[in-house]
Amino acid sequence: MNGEARLLAPLVPTRGYFPDFLTPAEGLLGMTDALAALRETPAGRLREELTRLAAASRPFPSWIREMAEGDTRVLGRLAGILQRYYEAAVAPYWPRVQGRIEADRAARGRALLDGGADRLLASLPAMMRWRSPVLECDYPVDRDLHLNGRGLLLLPSYFCRRTPVTFHNPELTPVLVYPVEHPAPRLTPQVAPERSLGRLVGQTRSAILQRIGVGCTTSELARRADVSLASASQHATVLRDAGLLLTLRQGNAVLHTLTPLGAALLRGARSVEEAAYERLR
Repeated sequence: MNGEARLLAPLVPTRGYFPDFLTPAEGLLGMTDALAALRETPAGRLREELTRLAAASRPFPSWIREMAEGDTRVLGRLAGILQRYYEAAVAPYWPRVQGRIEADRAARGRALLDGGADRLLASLPAMMRWRSPVLECDYPVDRDLHLNGRGLLLLPSYFCRRTPVTFHNPELTPVLVYPVEHPAPRLTPQVAPERSLGRLVGQTRSAILQRIGVGCTTSELARRADVSLASASQHATVLRDAGLLLTLRQGNAVLHTLTPLGAALLRGARSVEEAAYERLR
């Protein structure tokens, strides 16, 4: 896999331009759809985007030169390399990645509900600043993107760091990929998962997991579970240490969301309850 990963390096330099065709819109539907769209990239678009990349990078290996010349058959090889890279480097960590992304979406959704589009745009990470009607972003190059009545798709990314990213081609659907918040290094030893899971037994924590919904603050969690604020905070800490809950700071408050593991645990519990109910009918 290391050898194949090195083959990708000329296409995705550590800084500067990289081709838009590598991130098709179908990626929102999953890796399978993204790779299918990549295989269908028109020859003219390949030539245009790879020619732009060649002007700012080292000479391409032969197989990328063939793509740059419009040979779409090589896209099958590229798709295969990307699939194997995903399986080796991303898929094993996907629950953690998905948990961070869902936590960010919950935070943005809360901001939208509380204050509309203005509050949503103002809630974005510090490298983006909403000064109506302009969203200013720290960006590697100086450029303006005019929406001209089009919407802007905001995509939180686990792997995007320091600055947001958008398509180079302004005619494509406006998309802004921005970094999700990554937790600071823990200052205290992390609780062993088996110990944390052992502490989860009890009706209160079960009630808290079921009442988090799409995300809530500690105060809301206390009201929903009918416990004190201190108790809700303590239980949330235990659930977070067990990997069932994520906590994202929003100003002076925090927002708790379920991780994929926490959601799976709830689904499993509900399935057991439904099966027991059916047996009693």
